[in-house]
Amino acid sequence: MAAFTVVSVVLTVAVSLILYNRFYAASREATVRSAQSVVMQTRENLEDYLVSMRRISDAVNFNVVSEIDLTDPALEQEMGLIYESHKDHLISIALYDGSGSLLAAVPVISQKADPDVTRQGWFIDAMDEIENMHFSTPHVQNLFDDATYSYHWVISLSRAVEITDSETTRLGVLLVDMNYSAVSQIMEQINRNENGQYYYLCDGEGNIIWHPKQILIREGYAKEDSAAAAARADGVYRETWQGEKRELVIRSISYTGWKLVGVIPDSSFSYGIINVQYFAILQCILTLMMLLAVNRIVAGRISRPILRLNDSVAAYEAGEKPAIYIGGSAEIRHLGRSVQHSYEQIDSLMRQIVEEQSERRRSEFDALQSQINPHFLYNTLDSITWMVEGGRNEEAVYMISELAKLLRISLSGGHTIIRIGDELQHSRSYMNIQKMRYRDRFRVEFQTEKDIEEFCCVKLILQPILENAIYYGVGDMDAEDGGKILVSGKKEEEDIVLTVEDNGAGMPEEMAARVLTDSTIVHRRGSGVGLLNVNRRIQLIFGAAYGLRVESEPDCGTRVTVRFPAVPFTAENQKRLEQGKLPGQEETQRKQDGTAEAQVAQSTRNGVQT
Repeated sequence: MAAFTVVSVVLTVAVSLILYNRFYAASREATVRSAQSVVMQTRENLEDYLVSMRRISDAVNFNVVSEIDLTDPALEQEMGLIYESHKDHLISIALYDGSGSLLAAVPVISQKADPDVTRQGWFIDAMDEIENMHFSTPHVQNLFDDATYSYHWVISLSRAVEITDSETTRLGVLLVDMNYSAVSQIMEQINRNENGQYYYLCDGEGNIIWHPKQILIREGYAKEDSAAAAARADGVYRETWQGEKRELVIRSISYTGWKLVGVIPDSSFSYGIINVQYFAILQCILTLMMLLAVNRIVAGRISRPILRLNDSVAAYEAGEKPAIYIGGSAEIRHLGRSVQHSYEQIDSLMRQIVEEQSERRRSEFDALQSQINPHFLYNTLDSITWMVEGGRNEEAVYMISELAKLLRISLSGGHTIIRIGDELQHSRSYMNIQKMRYRDRFRVEFQTEKDIEEFCCVKLILQPILENAIYYGVGDMDAEDGGKILVSGKKEEEDIVLTVEDNGAGMPEEMAARVLTDSTIVHRRGSGVGLLNVNRRIQLIFGAAYGLRVESEPDCGTRVTVRFPAVPFTAENQKRLEQGKLPGQEETQRKQDGTAEAQVAQSTRNGVQT
């Protein structure tokens, strides 16, 4: 019941959290989409308004300034007509020459004393980039006196124009001061949310054009990361500002370089969903209460027959050998019968497994032992034939004698474990034959301790190593190159260490690392047995802790080290090793067999409990 209850609680809470997160994510996505829609619509409204201001500037430039001479009184009349047609959105229209002198203005009002327009940003931008129109940031209009002594907030639209003065042309600046209240009204309409999200407008350098907290920002009581927003491309971004995470929706206003930015704090996403949270909590509590009641009933009906079955299994393991309980539902009855049948077969299965494993080890070792390429024997007999035909009878006799020693030790009465002394004699006979075949192009030296010859050794482990040393090491070297193979052997603590070292071609480090692990390596020449085979045969007899180690460097030679335990050679030890048992480990093996049987029984009991 406790397990069912924990699972029920976890699942219920997990499902509730998943549903709530799905709802929260959907609400968040809907809020972002709504903000994107508001930004897109507001951008269109602002662009429509700014395009109308551009059209006014174009009309004044192309229909008035470019067509009417500066000395013609009709210049100000035409400017006045355009002003009257759009005066709800304009504060003034003025024309200046390149030195900053006022040439014409509507409505006809007096200019303030020495405003020095050449220092103002709108004039400088127009003269620096004469091919573009330029929108300024909001500022108080400071060029003309107003009869009502009012101060007007404006956005200046300036451009460079060509002025015709008595059939001569010169460069001037056309200024259209837009009423800032039109932009302010558009922005105020979208900043009426109560959930904390807001929208603001800035230029391409991050200067605030409109912001709901514009006065606080100007006075230094609030801040806005408008410079970072202005540097970003259009899109939706997530950032952390003053310790609060928020989403930014950014869109550019065409022709101006302005950025319309929608700010959605994370707190606004959860605005209004507190009732959903209460509903989710209440639903979770009611579901848990219902599941607890159901779990109690189900757990009792399931657990009682299982507990009785467990008690009977525990009694059986204690040695009482009672009848296994068979009762309860069909599944429990079937399980009881299966457990009873399993106990009856455990002993026979364990004995069968042990016998099969032993037979498998013997079969695998015999298969590896039999992988000896007959080419060496054929080549040796051919060499003896050539010697006899060439009258080299003494050499032929020597070759036959060495071949006889080699074959006698190779057969060894069918044994796989021989003395180390016999293995060394086999290696000497093999090398004597090879030296004659290669006409003494290399030297062979045996430096082995006499004491190790009476220890046990796996048969034919040195010949494949020597064969590789000839074919891949010194076999292709000339006599004057000083090819040499050194065979050494000694006893290190409780181990025997045999080493075959040559000064031949060697191999790269990565190739040496693969020799004992990669069974896909193709042998170009040699016995076909390979170092991998030797390593596996040693490990099959003595265990994975023993075997070969290969060390090699290109052009420096190769060293192969063979390590196996020092077991004195006796008939009894020879028999035990060939059966796959190290001497002195019978008791350990019996303990392991007993442990294996106990593990099988424990596994069966665990299966019943599960």
